[in-house]
Amino acid sequence: MNEKYIPRYDMTGVIQSIHEYFLSVMPAGLAYVTELVLIGILFLLFYAVVGLILVLAERKVAAFFQLRLGPYRVGPWGVFQTIADFIKLLLKEILEIKAADKFLFNLAPFIVIIASFMAIAAIPFGYSLHAIDFDMGLFYVLAVTSVGVLGVLLAGWSSNNKYSLIGAMRSGAQIVSYELSIGLSLMTIVVMIGSLQLSTIVQSQADGWWIFKGHIPAVIAFVIFLIASTAETNRGPFDLAEAESELTAGFHTEYSGIKFAFFFLAEYMNMFIAASIAATVFLGGWMPLHIGNLEWFNNIMDYIPAFVWYIGKTAFVIWILMWFKWTFPRLRIDQLLTLEWKYLLPINLINLVLAAFIVLMGWHF
Repeated sequence: MNEKYIPRYDMTGVIQSIHEYFLSVMPAGLAYVTELVLIGILFLLFYAVVGLILVLAERKVAAFFQLRLGPYRVGPWGVFQTIADFIKLLLKEILEIKAADKFLFNLAPFIVIIASFMAIAAIPFGYSLHAIDFDMGLFYVLAVTSVGVLGVLLAGWSSNNKYSLIGAMRSGAQIVSYELSIGLSLMTIVVMIGSLQLSTIVQSQADGWWIFKGHIPAVIAFVIFLIASTAETNRGPFDLAEAESELTAGFHTEYSGIKFAFFFLAEYMNMFIAASIAATVFLGGWMPLHIGNLEWFNNIMDYIPAFVWYIGKTAFVIWILMWFKWTFPRLRIDQLLTLEWKYLLPINLINLVLAAFIVLMGWHF
């Protein structure tokens, strides 16, 4: 579709009104800085709220699969349990490791959390509802999320703990390996679209999501992306970097208090980012479900706000990632690397060639 799709509930007017208000009460430079500060505060609040919600959701999902109730004492249905835990971590004493490299030890958790925070800025939550819209937005997200592994490696090395170092080395090998599958699976859809801009990727799905109109290569790429992103975020069954039975807590064994909370929160936000990218690239992002020229159905779908579509799709992918963790047993490190280099990577390469052939022949929808 060449015609740009504009949702029924367009937030562009509201955003423009806020911008014009700031310009009317202060100089242009100050207005620009004020808007940046407000956007930063909104992202910080969003980061904290989503992290708390996902921790509670994980506990409830784990309880569901294990036939338990999960948190239910603190607040109705246990909804305040994660808030209580967050307060506990804030008030907990931060232990100082005498033999640790103090500068790198303190820097590592900030690198991990800043990397995930930067990635959220490029995600389109709705029509024109994103902080930045690069023409290489997908490449940007992959690049900044890759920086997080540096924080993990620094945490393991600077702790002066053999378990932390082994966990960090495992994490480094794992993340570097599975980044290939993530990139190639996304490239399968990029070949069909011809753009790396996330807003363009969403707009290209106005006449159908790529998971449906991308044929078999899109489905294969989606499955590989889910597997690889689970490994990339160090979640079970690929959580060898923090295997409790072998390495106590892995690369963050020596961390406590708010520093440990940074690692804990970053893991869930990385899962949220992975789910957001999957929803944006494969499931249409904020785009409603449209079926060809079936206008009555498409008009009904348009009444659902774009942000609701985005949140619903992201929640669906998060549910799948949690399902993975609480269903499959943990792999050994050799099994994990074998899965990537001997299976996922060759399948990905063949799938990318197949997608390029389909585009060349003009067989995609």
